[in-house]
Amino acid sequence: MFVSTSYERTTASILHADLDAFYASVEQRDAPELRGQPVLVGGGVVLAASYEAKAFGVRTAMTGGQARDLCPQAIVVPPRMEAYSDASKAVFDVFDDTTPLVEGLSIDEAFLDVGGLARISGTPQQIATRLRERVAEEVGLNITVGIARTKFLAKVASGVAKPDGLLVVDPNGELEFLRPLPVERLWGVGNVTAEKLRAVELSTVGEVADLPLDTLIGLVGVATGRKLHALAHNRDPRSVVVGKRRSSIGSQRALGRKPKKPGELDAILRGIVDRVTHRLRQSDRVGRTVVVRFRFDDYTRSTRSYTLPESTADTSLILGACDRLLDSMAPTIAEKGITLLGLSITNLSDADAVQLALPFSELAFSDGTELDAALDGVRDKFGSSSIGRANTVGRDMGLSVPMLPD
Repeated sequence: MFVSTSYERTTASILHADLDAFYASVEQRDAPELRGQPVLVGGGVVLAASYEAKAFGVRTAMTGGQARDLCPQAIVVPPRMEAYSDASKAVFDVFDDTTPLVEGLSIDEAFLDVGGLARISGTPQQIATRLRERVAEEVGLNITVGIARTKFLAKVASGVAKPDGLLVVDPNGELEFLRPLPVERLWGVGNVTAEKLRAVELSTVGEVADLPLDTLIGLVGVATGRKLHALAHNRDPRSVVVGKRRSSIGSQRALGRKPKKPGELDAILRGIVDRVTHRLRQSDRVGRTVVVRFRFDDYTRSTRSYTLPESTADTSLILGACDRLLDSMAPTIAEKGITLLGLSITNLSDADAVQLALPFSELAFSDGTELDAALDGVRDKFGSSSIGRANTVGRDMGLSVPMLPD
């Protein structure tokens, strides 16, 4: 892992580059008849929406029915994960050719530090302009770039500049730019935190900045309060980190609102566990904490976690923990229904850490390392869907969303 210089910057030299409506834009690129049309990727749940569809109020993670009510003329296309993965790799090739200091955030966005390239590549704005031109010419996609002195403000700038824009925040006018923006622009402010802030008439970043820290902590908690207070004043010392490994590996499945048949959740959970543990082993990682996420029909959410005695990538051990967590939520699921099931493995470490070789008392499962390795070999050779559990046969186990290399 390499960290770019953490000096106090005096110039705006951090770029946040973010592809516009990524999945939908790839579909419009590859099918000319879709250009200029409202496009939805995914029918049951909207995975992505083109800007033409967003203009009608369509948003990612809506059900297909909700999206079509808002935009009846929308064109729905099935997702093509391999195409999105290929496009992402091509864009990251451009990033890596622009600067050696690239920190990927997801398959469609990254931070780039261009602070040391003035003599060979020009100003940050000139570099960003060429980057956008190259992505358009070489990959066929539009990308928005925000440029600022801090990572936080660069990301805010790209959000303001979307779609297909370029925005530089002058270091002498940072707070003037930031203060009028809605509180949702603060990194980490989701719907719940935004509601808490707006309930006490805090609707802009400037209003949050003017609030005493102790008062803000009383509203949103210690960690969140300190973070938001710092960001509202554009205090963000983080540097661009190259080669940083992800802190969790996971997958989730939107389930829709239809009633679930007996055994259906168990089968879906097993498919998710197989997918996640395969990703762990592909990345040579092991994890200790199992986190299962639930979303219910009333849009409320819940998270349950279990920390294993030792780190592992063993499918049976992680599945045992997941079964326990799913069982603990059975009464709530029966009462509210369930629309999403997700799994993350956290507390990750390298696979050379000591793994469980014997069952532990609370989850009495045998070590499946050899079986896991054999199944991984089949999946790697013939594809992730080439082998599965008997109770998943004939079931739609959802999509495997492409991720950045670990």
